[in-house]
Amino acid sequence: MKIKRRERDSILQSLQAGLVPRQGLHLIQVGRKQETEALLNDLARIRDGGSSFRLVVGRFGSGKSFFLNLIRHVALQQNLVVVQADFTMERRLHASGGEARALYSELMRNMATRAKPEGGALASVCTKWISGLQQEIIGAGGDSSDVESRIMTDLRDLQDFVGGFEFAEVLRAYYRGTVNGNEKEKASALRWLRGEYSTKTEARQDLGVRRIIDDESFYDSLKLMAGFCRKAGFDGMLVLFDELVVLSHRLPSSRARVANFEAILTILNDSVQGHAEGIGFLFAGTDDSLEDKRRGLFSYEALRSRLAENQLATGG
Repeated sequence: MKIKRRERDSILQSLQAGLVPRQGLHLIQVGRKQETEALLNDLARIRDGGSSFRLVVGRFGSGKSFFLNLIRHVALQQNLVVVQADFTMERRLHASGGEARALYSELMRNMATRAKPEGGALASVCTKWISGLQQEIIGAGGDSSDVESRIMTDLRDLQDFVGGFEFAEVLRAYYRGTVNGNEKEKASALRWLRGEYSTKTEARQDLGVRRIIDDESFYDSLKLMAGFCRKAGFDGMLVLFDELVVLSHRLPSSRARVANFEAILTILNDSVQGHAEGIGFLFAGTDDSLEDKRRGLFSYEALRSRLAENQLATGG
């Protein structure tokens, strides 16, 4: 394989600065064949409409972020949408003060596709899907009202999700803003889709919807977005979370820690039991964030029983 000069220089400059390169990771990745093959199988399962759940565990500096970026690169090449975020005290899975919504917003801002690998791809994903519908309907002699009706019809199966009806209404508003040149309406629609509305009143004033993406609907909204991405021509969505140690060792109370562990358990159960479709989750953290029986995931019995090595699942 001939390596492009731009790609080569980017890799070398990143390594010289002690950073993980954003491109060309497959050229320098060594010694992780089994791990890579396992994740490739997961990506294939996602593309087939299934789901996956994985933990990437290792000490600080062992290459977790490198591995996540490698899988991110492969997922983009395989026509998946990738969303990525680090856990912080202000961004976590379960909370009541907007922290889960903030995590969702960060994921959506970092949405990446093969055409936009650096992130910020939400608008292009919406435009791609709407443009396809518009081209089909207008070409057949329809008008903008027919396109709006088709948007609601095509998204009808997503309305089984929490917030599914409002999701369709917001995409219809995005289309109206596009057709009428109303940038404010388009911006409001994208703001809703990114989970950036903090009150229902403001969302109702701007878009006429009575529901917003909030802390309680975080996980349902992720599954809803994964379903939409598949309708937009992608093969699924991969969700990457880093800094798991924030949830295990930095939360101020055991109650907050347990609540976040319960959120992880819900994702795990859905993924391995087939209740989620076209979506995969990859969490990265230190050994302690998993194995510490006082504060790690193993301190929560339901997670420990599922994540500990199964004595019956050995030798293939």
